[in-house]
Parts: sequence; structure tokens; C-alpha cells
Amino acid sequence: MTSTPRFLRWLVPAALIVVWLAVGGAFGSYAGKLGEVAANDQASFLPENAESTRVTEQRKAFQEAETVPAIVVWESEGGRLDETRREQADAVLAELAGVEGVEGRPSPAVPSEDGEALRAVLQLSPDLDEEFPEVVDSLRETAGKVEGTSAHIAGPAATQADLSEAFAGIDGLLLAVALSVVLLILLLVYRSVLLPLVIILGSVFALALACAIVYFLAREDVVRVDGQVQGILFILVIGAATDYGLLLSARFREEFALRGDRFAAGRAALRRSLGAITASGATVALALLALLLSDLRNNRALGPVGAIGIACAMLGALTFLPAALVALGRAAYWPARPKPPVDPTGPESAGGVWGRVAALVDRSPRRVWATSAVCLAVAAAFFPTLSSKGVPLSETFVGGAPSVTAQEKLSEHFPGGSGNPAVIIADADRLAPVVAAASDTEGVASVAPVTDSGRPGGGEPRVVDGRVSIQATLSDASDSDAALRTVERLRASVHAVDGADALVGGYTAQQLDTRNTAREDRALIIPVVLAVILVILVGLLRSLVMPLLLVATVALNFLATLGVSALVFEHLFGFGGTDPSIPLYGFVFLVALGVDYNIFLMTRVREETRRHGNRLGVLKGLVATGGVITSAGVVLAATFAALVVIPLSFLAQIAFVVAFGVLLDTVVVRSLLVPALARDIGPTVWWPSALGRDGGGARTRPEDAERDRSGPVAPDAG
Repeated sequence: MTSTPRFLRWLVPAALIVVWLAVGGAFGSYAGKLGEVAANDQASFLPENAESTRVTEQRKAFQEAETVPAIVVWESEGGRLDETRREQADAVLAELAGVEGVEGRPSPAVPSEDGEALRAVLQLSPDLDEEFPEVVDSLRETAGKVEGTSAHIAGPAATQADLSEAFAGIDGLLLAVALSVVLLILLLVYRSVLLPLVIILGSVFALALACAIVYFLAREDVVRVDGQVQGILFILVIGAATDYGLLLSARFREEFALRGDRFAAGRAALRRSLGAITASGATVALALLALLLSDLRNNRALGPVGAIGIACAMLGALTFLPAALVALGRAAYWPARPKPPVDPTGPESAGGVWGRVAALVDRSPRRVWATSAVCLAVAAAFFPTLSSKGVPLSETFVGGAPSVTAQEKLSEHFPGGSGNPAVIIADADRLAPVVAAASDTEGVASVAPVTDSGRPGGGEPRVVDGRVSIQATLSDASDSDAALRTVERLRASVHAVDGADALVGGYTAQQLDTRNTAREDRALIIPVVLAVILVILVGLLRSLVMPLLLVATVALNFLATLGVSALVFEHLFGFGGTDPSIPLYGFVFLVALGVDYNIFLMTRVREETRRHGNRLGVLKGLVATGGVITSAGVVLAATFAALVVIPLSFLAQIAFVVAFGVLLDTVVVRSLLVPALARDIGPTVWWPSALGRDGGGARTRPEDAERDRSGPVAPDAG
């Protein structure tokens, strides 16, 4: 047979490298441009069809122009505020009316009942976007001119300003931290100079392509992006691309050591890794797309954006990386030299970590899986204690924020719900009974319809299309459990008014609807994700028993992770609650990513079982994949942990859940529980495939026989 000319063998790898270099050059800047199409307003996190969301839409009709309220709070630095201070506050408000971005006239300064604070409301233009922090800082500085007081800015405008600052530089700081951590881990694990850089470069190229696609789709309103989705996209692509790169590069190293020819090793590594990587990527992508079933906008936004990122990570790992490895040959692993995999049954395995793990699994499989399962079950027992009722406003920003401090000052001197009143929209001809019903509701401090001035009270109610807007100030803090119960009672009261068609919204109602919607989403999406994963595993492994075992083990790992998280969040981090979306996000990431590692393991086990039988197949697969999968787990955990650089409690919580869960899955589930179960159950785990029917006996294929011949073929010049 005539061998392929050398220049033709180099043509495909060279072309792929050039194409990806062009992709990186053309699209590298789009990671920084995503902020231009990102929307970081609070509406990003609202349920799509909830009552509070309908109120938000109907409320716009009562505003002459769409604005974002900012509440100025002056607190006395000692004693009561006299008339002079109030006059100074009114003068400052007149000055604030001229600040760029302020719409209309501010409300007069209103004193608190204790006389130690003043409050006024400004309306800001929603078109400020990235300028919100600067405008709010300017308002705070000007408001500070009132002598003998400390000035604070609260309300939605202040919160949006703090959100903008929290997400500022996400494309720089988060990427720098994540890539630095990944590079450091790869250098320590592989002790190679070029390989970590090649894998990092591949993940950067994949991220550039993903960001460019998402940018153009978001610009055309096909997908929606906010800072939270943007941050998770970065982490997903870097983590997934690195994981796939580790799997492929480890297989290339193994094949290169056995064959000695870089081109043959590249083809074999790609062929033998293709099924695991595509099945893994499909699992994560389809799990993310299941979020489209959610009624929460940010969940639905993450679904397609995350799936695009995973697809780009797979594409890069299956094209750029093989080409780069073929081009570099053994130099990719310098100063180390590629070595054949250790035989877990041979004497050389005794000193290796994974040889000892395999020996333990082989010696006492039942004890290993029973101990692992009991430990996970004990941790899972704390899962019901996880409070996913929502994060208090005071804990939204890690380390605090000016808007949080301002809201606390507001609540100290005015009714707890000041600044975030409940909003009632009802038919105008039923205004009086609705106001009466709301006023009689326990936990409501005051009720007033919105007038033509745009503020509650002090004139005739504004009527738009036969509807009126009513503000109900709650007695308790708007983010408290007591306020949530008040909103439930308020809804029951006004819904009972015949013919009013009353709806209750506002901040507290949004929190309540978000919590309820998140509960409904979990009940719908979790079974869908489990079914999708099970179908993929059955098709990949051609078995029913093994896929069921894998799904059950990662589900147990998920519950154990949430159990540990419940203890850590409450007793170590001091969180008063977790975001309602945390359990769903944790499930999607942990189950999909946990199945990833089991896919990497069991596809190799299945391959070895076809050649050596079930017992040796399990042991050889564990030893061959142990190091690379553990490295991949550490890398993925570290990349998700990088989310803590964004000072938002939601991202800090999801960072811990995913990082801890991935490590638990890597160390316990994939290394001990699954191999021990497969070893103890025996060939039956492959039922009803041929591996289960014939007792798991070796069935060597021609290509495997060629690969197993002693001694590699002659090496090339690499």
C-alpha cells in the first residue's frame, strides 16, 4: 500500500491551526464586547408570566416616561433634624433636578416619625446603562451638602448602579483569574511547558468564537445576555474546553507512546475520544437547553447561551487541539516523555496512586461502594435544611454595597417596606374597596393611589385605560419572611374584591413569585434533564443497567453537595438564605458535568472490557483515566471557584456548589463508587448488550489486536 505523501499528512493539521488562529484574531475582542449587549437591570431576574411581572408591565402606563427611582436618605449625625436642615435638603433637591440623567422634579423631603431622617425620591433615565454608577455617585456627593447629616442613595437606581459596578470588568478580571488558575494547575499536574499553553490557547479560541456568536445573536434579540449569564458562559467554555482538551491530550500521549507515529497517534486519539467528548458535550448542552422550559428570564437566557459555549468548546477540542498535538509531537509534553499506560495487574502499578486505588476496588469492591454510598447519604440527609427562599437584600452583594447600606438606613427610620412598596393595579371604579381591603391587611403600614403627579397621595388618582395604580407600604423590611407573608395576605384581600381584577406586584411580590416559580421549574426541568441524560448514556454505552447506575450516583452526589452546602452557607458563610435558582443550577451543572466524568471513565472501561473482560476492563479503565479525570475535575472546580471575584452572593453560592460538587464527584463517585459497583455487579452492568450476555469475556477486534502488539512501531521524527 502506498503511503500518503508527507506534505499531505501535514496539510489538514496546518489548515486547522491557521483557521483557529484566524478565529482568535477576528473574534478575540468579542468577549469584551458582550457587555454592550448585556442587560443588567432587575427585570432580567423576573418570572416571565408571574403576577408581579404583569404588574411591572401595566405600571409603565402610569409613568409619563419610563424611569428608575432613586431614594435619597439623609440621616442625622446626632439628634433630630430641624427646619433648617429640611430647607437645606429641599435646596439640594432643586440642585439635583439639574443633574444629567434626572427626569422631572424630585419629591419634597419628607421627615421620619422619629425626626432623625429625611427622604426624597428622584427619577432617573433608564438609558444611563453603564453611566448609572457615575450618576448615583454624583447624586450621593451632592446630597451630602446638607450639614449635620450623612447622605445615602437607595432604591432600584442604586441597586442597578451597584450591579453595574459588580459586573464591571467581568471580561477582564474573571477571565484573567480563571485562565491563570487553570494554567497554574496544568503546569503543576503535567510538568510540561507547551501542553498547558496549547490547551489554554484552545479554550481561548473556543471562547472567542462563542462570544462572537452570542454577541451577534444578542444584538438581534435572538438570545438575552446579562452579567450573570456572561460570567457563567466564560467559566463554562474555559472549564469544558480544558476538560475535553485534557482527555484528548492524555489519549494522544498514550497512543503516541504505543505507536511512535504522531499522525497515527492523532487519528487513534481522536477516534477513541470522539464518542466520549461528543456524548459529554451533548449531555451538558441539552441539560442547559432544558432551562428554556423555565419561567425565569435569566434561566431561559442561560440555556441557549451556555449550549453555544459548550458546542464551541467541543469544536475546539476536536479540531484545533488534535492538529496542535500532531504538529508538536513529543515536544508537547517536554520535558516529560510520553509513556504507555500502567497495567493495573502488573508489578509496576504498585507504586502508582491509581494502581493502588484499582487494587483496593478489586480487593474489596462491596466495602468500597457501600462506604462511599453511606458517606454520601449522610451528607445528603442535610439537603432538606437548605433554605432556597431567596437571598436577603442585605446579602445580595458580598461584602456589602452602598445601596444595601442606604436601604438599611431607610428601614431604620421609615416603615420597613419604604423604598420598595407593594404595587396594586386595579380597576378604577373599584378603587375605594381595594384601598380599604389593602388597608385592613395585617402588615400593611399605609396605602395611597398614585396621582397625576406620579407620586402616591396628594391629589386625584391617575386613571389609565380604566385602571389605577396603588402603593402599599409594608410594615416589615421588603426582603423579610414577614413581608412575603404580608404580600400573600394582601393578594388574598384584593383578589377577593369583586370586579376589581386587582394584581399585586413590587419588589416583595417579585421575590415571592421568583421563589414559587423556581420551585415549579425544578419539578419540570429536573425530570427532563434526567431523561435526556439517560437516553444519551443508553445510546453511548448500549446498556440499561450501567446508565441507571450512573444517573443514580450523580443524583446522590448532587443531594450530598446541597446537604454540605446547607451547612456551609449557614454556619460558615453566614448566608440567611440561598437564591431560589441555586438548586436548579446546581442540578444542571453537577448532574450533567458529573455524568461527563462517568462518560469519560465508562467509555474507556467498556473499550477495555471488550478486550479483557469486565474485571480487568474496570481496573484498566480506572487506572488509564484516573489522573486525567481528576485533573479535569480540579480544573473545572477551580474555574467555577473563580466566579467569587464577582461580588454577588448568587455567583458565590453557585461557585461553591459546583466546585465542591465536582470535586466530590471526582474523588468519591467516579474514583470509588462507580468502579466498585461495576466490579461487584460484574458483567451484568452491561446488560442487555453483548458484554452482559457473554459474561464480559474478551472479544478482541482487529484494530485492538494491532494496538496490543508488543512494542511500538517505528517513531517519526517528532
